[in-house]
Amino acid sequence: MSSTTTPKLLAIPGPIPLSPTVQRALALPPLSHVSPEFVKIFQEALHMTREVVHTGSSSTPFILAGSGTFGWDQVGANLVEAGDRVLVLHTGYFGDGFKECLETYSAKVDILKSTLGGTVPISDVERALRKAKDTGSRKPYKMVTITHVDTSTGVLSDARAIAACVRRISPGTLVVLDAVCSLASEDVQMDAWGLDVVLSASQKGLGAPPGLSILVASQRTIALFEDRIKRGVKSGSYYSSWHKWLPIMRAYDQNKPAYFGTPAVNLVRAYHASLLEITQGPISLSTRLSLHIVASDLIKRTAEALGMVQVATEPTGRAHGMTALYIPVLPGVPLSAADVLAQVGKRGVVMAGGLVAEVKERYIRIGHMGWSVVGEEGRDVRLVVKVLEEAVREAIAVSRKGAAGATARL
Repeated sequence: MSSTTTPKLLAIPGPIPLSPTVQRALALPPLSHVSPEFVKIFQEALHMTREVVHTGSSSTPFILAGSGTFGWDQVGANLVEAGDRVLVLHTGYFGDGFKECLETYSAKVDILKSTLGGTVPISDVERALRKAKDTGSRKPYKMVTITHVDTSTGVLSDARAIAACVRRISPGTLVVLDAVCSLASEDVQMDAWGLDVVLSASQKGLGAPPGLSILVASQRTIALFEDRIKRGVKSGSYYSSWHKWLPIMRAYDQNKPAYFGTPAVNLVRAYHASLLEITQGPISLSTRLSLHIVASDLIKRTAEALGMVQVATEPTGRAHGMTALYIPVLPGVPLSAADVLAQVGKRGVVMAGGLVAEVKERYIRIGHMGWSVVGEEGRDVRLVVKVLEEAVREAIAVSRKGAAGATARL
């Protein structure tokens, strides 16, 4: 039955719709992970990953089976030693997750938490860094983590400004960017901004199926890790260990087969196909990012005309690959996010509910990134706009009718 059912359009912040080329690549028979054909595909995927994050050949990409969360685990297992201090910049649900992961590896984590929907002020970051630097009884921060776009709130942090602040005040501190919900839908300039780690995942702006953890480590980061190994400090994990994976990535980078664990060959092939579209397709990466801005502005304007307010409160702190929206608040109309999402679903589209516990029943999240923006001249985005308008108006009408009926029965 499911094979004959028309699939609904995914308009969630990942996974996203796949281009026909990526779908065809995913459907191909598996290759041997040590065959010349696959080794070449993997090598090219590593090189194109560097292009997307704007870094040179001195940086090391890791393409491993896992989710975006696995990127956190790699950071914790390979860069954190017991007692290391970490500053986590928190702009939503995923700041809590990164904190918990790093604490698993015995980091001492401080959190700078924004107001709901806001960004962490640079002045707060500067103050925290100076306090750590000037306190002789405590170590300075080993790293600062930034959630570039928090998928729970749609908040976009100014990674460039934060990294510059860290470099100026505490140059020995690593800057780690969680770009799971931003890479290929927001500008990320790894070398120019002075980022030490950029971690992401295949299923969002990168336009591939879920299942690949994408991470790029700077030369400085790898040198720090290798020094750790020389000192006899092992990785905190077996599968996450760069001691295991670094030789594998270096071998594939040189077009040589290697083995520690079997790569997800079909997913890598699909990711490679998407990277070809991003880096060598008819739409350049810079144009691609501009199209995301146009699509984002259209959806946000439409929502505001419907009485919806963005969860992200700062005009310059709003993501371009997704939008988080409070449902309209109307007198005498008991409208919930579930009401709106139900109407959206009836129209063949899937949007996401809230994640932030204290307001999760009050808002919805819409994804608009990758193929849904750049493919078929933006047809998916136009459908999302149409469905959002219809669904919100119908949900309001149904709620009003229900409220009137309840009043009449009193």
